[in-house]
Amino acid sequence: MASRRVLVGAQRCLFAAHSRQFASEAKNISCVGIVGSSGAVGAEMLRVVQDRKFPTDKIRLFANRAAGTTVKTASGDIVVEKFSVEAAQECEVVLMAVSGDFSKEWSHKVIGGPKNTQVVDNSSAFRYTDGIPLVIPEINGDKKAVGADLVANPNCTTAIGAMALWPLHQKYGLKRVLMSTYQSSSGAGQEGMDELVAGHKAFVETGAVSKPKFFAHQLPFNVIPQIDAFQANGYTKEEMKVAWELKKIFGNEDIMVACTAVRVPTLRAHSESITIETEKPIDPDEARELLRGAEGLIVVDDQEKLLYPMPLNATGQDDVQVGRIRQSLVFGKHGLEFFVSGDQLLRGAALNAVLIAEKGVKSGARARA
Repeated sequence: MASRRVLVGAQRCLFAAHSRQFASEAKNISCVGIVGSSGAVGAEMLRVVQDRKFPTDKIRLFANRAAGTTVKTASGDIVVEKFSVEAAQECEVVLMAVSGDFSKEWSHKVIGGPKNTQVVDNSSAFRYTDGIPLVIPEINGDKKAVGADLVANPNCTTAIGAMALWPLHQKYGLKRVLMSTYQSSSGAGQEGMDELVAGHKAFVETGAVSKPKFFAHQLPFNVIPQIDAFQANGYTKEEMKVAWELKKIFGNEDIMVACTAVRVPTLRAHSESITIETEKPIDPDEARELLRGAEGLIVVDDQEKLLYPMPLNATGQDDVQVGRIRQSLVFGKHGLEFFVSGDQLLRGAALNAVLIAEKGVKSGARARA
């Protein structure tokens, strides 16, 4: 593990250097707003904005239930405000960490206005809407996409898997993607995490897990092979999101994608077992080196040292871990199997949204006049 700590430490230093360079190059906007700042994703957005020294003169937080409370930050106290269109439009960029219904009602009303406000929405409200870009900056974050008035953030499961799939698709061409996920309780929000912890506590104190209130079944000492509602084809909506979104982000409707999404009793970070079939022959060693050079990825793949991606090690990390890279026994020289772990609150939500906004500012699309 010592070698991994050195590698992660070096990455953090490089990351900090990039952040300082970005801050010096980008022209500040006057304000960035976070709507839903009191939730798990909103809180992560605030942390990421500050850690990356986002080019803004001011941060404003909006959360109706938390309005009037004070959030202590590294740059000073911020009083949470009640959301209004007029207040949000005082910012050039607004990050939405709210429900799809809220976003559908308000996002189009916020965009534009006196400061040509951009909305980066983390919900599923606009991911499949024609004309609204669905963006992972390292993959399809061109100036037109990140400069759009309304930009959609992908589903967390999609975003984590796409980081490893995209470099492979570019070189070898994806034909089929078969994915099984291991998704943490925090993917269901704070209520999911609370129920997992409470269930374990009850077992320690009484010998029995408390009855589930949020999940359909007991999550402690169990896995639940259902996330979101079942669709007519037998897949759940969470599983179909992966299929729909990968095709839109990659700009290729011919890639065949199937997913089984499973809730597991971990607190944070999602993992995925992925099998691919490719157009061109693919070699595991060659693919491993390709992935080592990909932005937003870290290869953790050493059989002798028992190093591979795990949610515990991915928690709190910006990069997605990829490992267990091997030739597929099913697809042979045209197939590869691997395992990824990523912090879904970061790469799958807050970090990705902030990166979209950063690129928009850096491109000049939202710079203050």
